[in-house]
Amino acid sequence: MKQEDFREKSYWLTTRDYRPGKPLEADLDVDVAIVGGGFTGLSAAYHLKKAEPGLRVAIMESQVVGFGASGRNGGFNMTLFGLTLGVTAIRFGKAKTRASHHYMEKAVDLLRDLVAELNLDCDYEHPGFLRVATTRTYRRRILEEIELAHRLGLEGIHWLEKDQLDRQVKSDMYLGAWWEPRCGILNPAKLAWSWRDVLEPMGVQIYENTPVTEIGQGGGKVILHTPAGRVRAEKAVLATNAWSHFFPRLRRKQIPVWTHIVLTEPLSETHFKKIGWRNRQGIEDARNLVHYYRLTADNRLLMGGRDVSLTRGFDMDKDRNEATFEGLRKDLRELFPALKDIRFTHQWGGPVSVPLDMAPALGYAGDRNIVYSLGCVGHGVSLTHLNGKTISHLVLEKQSDLTDVFFVNRRTIPWPQGLLQDAAIKAILGAMHWDDRRAEGTKP
Repeated sequence: MKQEDFREKSYWLTTRDYRPGKPLEADLDVDVAIVGGGFTGLSAAYHLKKAEPGLRVAIMESQVVGFGASGRNGGFNMTLFGLTLGVTAIRFGKAKTRASHHYMEKAVDLLRDLVAELNLDCDYEHPGFLRVATTRTYRRRILEEIELAHRLGLEGIHWLEKDQLDRQVKSDMYLGAWWEPRCGILNPAKLAWSWRDVLEPMGVQIYENTPVTEIGQGGGKVILHTPAGRVRAEKAVLATNAWSHFFPRLRRKQIPVWTHIVLTEPLSETHFKKIGWRNRQGIEDARNLVHYYRLTADNRLLMGGRDVSLTRGFDMDKDRNEATFEGLRKDLRELFPALKDIRFTHQWGGPVSVPLDMAPALGYAGDRNIVYSLGCVGHGVSLTHLNGKTISHLVLEKQSDLTDVFFVNRRTIPWPQGLLQDAAIKAILGAMHWDDRRAEGTKP
């Protein structure tokens, strides 16, 4: 990918002037080397320098800051951990599900507070979150999730009946919704670039267009190889998420899966009157392969999800899926018929990191000199920021309530390889598609 092409990867990456920094051009010695200039790496660098200002910290980004999922996602600062509360409870039990939700509440609050404290320019709003039911099956599914949340003692989650929901946003398809005030929306690329503006004055060295091609160890150091120089570090952080399979230590912990987005022209006042979207909440539905949608700062409607794209090996260029783009446009017009003539201006995709058990993982990669983080499962804007703080504790070998959460240093289920991986993916996606088709055949 050429340097001048990064703005083609998403609408967000066109919304602010940005001049990429210089690449690494010589050998470098640091205390902590971070691979990846997305939210995880940026947050880890900030929390390391905040804890120990004298640390020599450097970030190596293969393209530009925010190039990966951090510059292409839907921009939701939300509490969802993994796929759903129910799936997490089946996999890990109720106590760990409760702990994961509390971790995500901390994550949402941390990012909201950092935006305010550091004046991060990212069009941040905190309007709350709706998970809407569009069939009777999805209504039952959401009510069961809310009941589970309440049994777990989780607060701030409520059910809205259709008449209550209609006073927030109107669609003939809506039958009610999960309502959660703890959710923000933002411009993710502007957030990533604002982080660079904060970190460089703190003394963090950021090298863009600097891919790490190999990681080794020698003389008690971690050695990172790049095209123009080696980085010798006391500790390294692999903040690589969907790109983690490029590194042998992490190869079977996750696979990249692409989600896709379409974006409209700005909505008019007439549009808003017809759909009644009063408070600009972030919205998802209850499908396995969800639709997620929200308004941008200039009142464009973003809709993503519906289906995913897959890859094999190291091909990370699966951003475009014309069938999914067309399906999303159709879905949006079906949901809001008043927008049947709306013009769509942008479409893009980006990879998310998916472990086999659909839950995040971070910790030490073999020994205490290398820390990794991956597995955001498409809900990583808040998670990555708190994970960055958790990573700083792991690097500094500081035990805390963050390092004690169950998914730190957890044993992940390895993805099978080759044809077995293909079979596993087809089986999982096939079941999810079948269940969504079944649910959507149940009309109110």
